[in-house]
Amino acid sequence: MSKGKNSKKNSKKEPAKTMKEKKDAKREKKNEKKSHGLLDQ
Repeated sequence: MSKGKNSKKNSKKEPAKTMKEKKDAKREKKNEKKSHGLLDQ
């Protein structure tokens, strides 16, 4: 049983996006919202 647990710990899943990519996407989305708000007024 312990052998199975050890193999799970060794295979770490890689993130789909890095923190930098996530932050960039969030910032882009926020800026998009602001620009749309200005256009409506």
